[in-house]
Amino acid sequence: MYGRERRKTTDPDHDALRAALTPAQRAALPLLERFGWKLRFVRRPLFQDPVPILFDREGSRWVTLEPDGSINENPGFKLRD
Repeated sequence: MYGRERRKTTDPDHDALRAALTPAQRAALPLLERFGWKLRFVRRPLFQDPVPILFDREGSRWVTLEPDGSINENPGFKLRD
């Protein structure tokens, strides 16, 4: 497996991504999508709540969607390239 990219490059299954969201996150997501944000993936840290990651339309900025439906521009962790 060394040297091969194991991360998927295809579009994610949106229904599967949304299944991990809280009701407040699911309610906030359509509004954020109208402003150009796109749910790209959901981090699933061990023993913690899932963390949805949204990117802007250019793909240069990202935010997390908190369990209460608010966005967090400074979540305290970095994403890999």
